[in-house]
Amino acid sequence: MMKISIFFAPGFEEIEALTPADVLRRAGFEVDLLGLEPVVEGAHQIKVTMDKVLDQVIDGYDLIVLPGGMPGADNLRKNHFVIESIKKQANSGKKVAAICAAPIVLEAAGLLEDRNFTNYPGFEEQISHGTYLDDRLFVVDGNITTSKGPGTALEFSYQLVDSLGGDAQTLKEDMQYNFLQEIIRKK
Repeated sequence: MMKISIFFAPGFEEIEALTPADVLRRAGFEVDLLGLEPVVEGAHQIKVTMDKVLDQVIDGYDLIVLPGGMPGADNLRKNHFVIESIKKQANSGKKVAAICAAPIVLEAAGLLEDRNFTNYPGFEEQISHGTYLDDRLFVVDGNITTSKGPGTALEFSYQLVDSLGGDAQTLKEDMQYNFLQEIIRKK
């Protein structure tokens, strides 16, 4: 079974962390919530109890997900265990994904050089490597996936399911996402 870790730091964007956790678990993957503290409070004062505390460099996951939010992404960027874990992950060819402001964490780890990426508008100014693609909901470049922001959390999550060999199309149908998209197209 594929194993995924989602990193939580104080000030994380709730929808960007909990949507992937929910969707990936619905897809049948094992998902661990790893926090810098045992209970982490998000940017909108929602507290989430972690499965584990990130107090060492981790290994053994098929995907690490970095939610954005501020100051959450900045707190991830400043954490040695986060940076070393995602470097190890990416350098071993395993997947790393970042949404919203979290590509600044990828930049801090040196993972965006010669890569295409997207992020919440304005954060590209903090990134000096790679090519920023403003017009994409998400960008997949090798083993790195990035996404725009809170409004793209479902698309981002479905993309992650597909990238891990899951069936996002069935999930979209089960979650009524396709129905929503059809209604939007008709307007």
